[in-house]
Amino acid sequence: MRSAPVFGAAALLGLAGLSLLHPPVAVPRMMEPRMRVLLHEGPRLLLRADGEQLLRVRGLPGGEGSWRRLEVSLRGGRLLIDCDGDERWLGAAAVLSVMNDDPRGIWLGQRRYRGELRISGRGGTLRAVNELGIETYLASVVGSEMPHAWPLAALQAQAVAARTYALKQRSRGGGWDVKATVASQVYSGVEAETASTREAVASTRSLVLVHGGKLIDAVFHSSSGGVTEASGMVWRNQLPYLVSVPDHDQHSPVHRWQERFDPMMLRRTWPETGGLDGVEVLSRSRSGRVRQARVRGPRGTLMLTGNELRRRLGLKSTLVNFEMVAASSRPAPVSLPAVASPDAESGSGRSRIDRITASVARQPTGLRPRESHPQESRPQPRRQLRASTPDLLGAAARSRPAAAGRQLLVRGQGFGHGVGMSQWGAHGLAEQGADFRAILGHYYRGADVVPFQPYHDPAMAQLVPSAPLWRG
Repeated sequence: MRSAPVFGAAALLGLAGLSLLHPPVAVPRMMEPRMRVLLHEGPRLLLRADGEQLLRVRGLPGGEGSWRRLEVSLRGGRLLIDCDGDERWLGAAAVLSVMNDDPRGIWLGQRRYRGELRISGRGGTLRAVNELGIETYLASVVGSEMPHAWPLAALQAQAVAARTYALKQRSRGGGWDVKATVASQVYSGVEAETASTREAVASTRSLVLVHGGKLIDAVFHSSSGGVTEASGMVWRNQLPYLVSVPDHDQHSPVHRWQERFDPMMLRRTWPETGGLDGVEVLSRSRSGRVRQARVRGPRGTLMLTGNELRRRLGLKSTLVNFEMVAASSRPAPVSLPAVASPDAESGSGRSRIDRITASVARQPTGLRPRESHPQESRPQPRRQLRASTPDLLGAAARSRPAAAGRQLLVRGQGFGHGVGMSQWGAHGLAEQGADFRAILGHYYRGADVVPFQPYHDPAMAQLVPSAPLWRG
């Protein structure tokens, strides 16, 4: 097995893109960009004030009104508005604006949100969009995407990546810029904000990642399983800054994992082949992820991409290998050949900490899980930064022939698409003393960290007022 490169904290500081390490340059101030976040789509929603300060509602006949509780539903193509028991009907094209001055925010369902909520029923669906300043938005995103007790450098790296991602999504058309889910990046409102997430955002205020003078696609994922993936292996375009690099996510609860699928489940999952007799991996990327596979069953075979296979089985990643085993067996660890080092291809080219990977037991850092998970992840003492290379089957790997009652055993590594910054890897680097600039420089090769300017995104140039309110 070829050994993975060893990176010390000092070595990280010598990565490509040394301009990442320079202090922020003083730039003229500008108006803080605002985000439009889609919070809700459905037939009904309920808003309420948190305290004594009432909701201020605009867009109703007769002008602005104030109420404690507002229920909105879509019926027969019209909006039914219940304002503290006073019902009113509006056309589906109406747009309501809901605000208040309470720092505790506005309740929408089970969460509180700052800023303004805009309610509309266009297109036959009731939508709630939260409009607020990007820095306020990010304080929640960072806490929604990462445990707040993680090292500040990891939180700062998340803040810069999330700010870059959000700004690149702005004003692309439609009634919102991003969604509040992993479809964009997770935004959970006021409850996700903490002192540490606000510090991470404030200390990186206005900083973004650019390459060639333009905002980058600052994608990120939960855990790579030892090596990140090049963008061209997952999506159409190979971007110069999204190449495969060694990761530092050894403490991730899904750094190594396995799942079993019984015969009944396989028959339900693969009805066209009558179940599953085996999986033949036809090709892998240089990082070891499945690109093409053939599924064999009693009724025939099926060709799938790695991503299609992942979706069909609900796997955490495509960095996997397959084996058919007896239902009662406890398979021994498999000795697997090495995969090509990710550095060999570096010349060519949401959550994200998913809830399951953020759900770890209390750690020495004081981390409290957001949700329960059966597997613990305890950070080990500081060590040299050493990235593991995935030990998966080679490109021509084949599962053993199936027999009646045999299960499919999947051994895998990581969680997510594997492209861009690994959140657990950022945690590992921060634990070793790397600052946020070094972390970002490791995952986004050749990108620069600079204060945002309108020319970084031509689509926004005409949208940013010149009022001096957003400090660089």
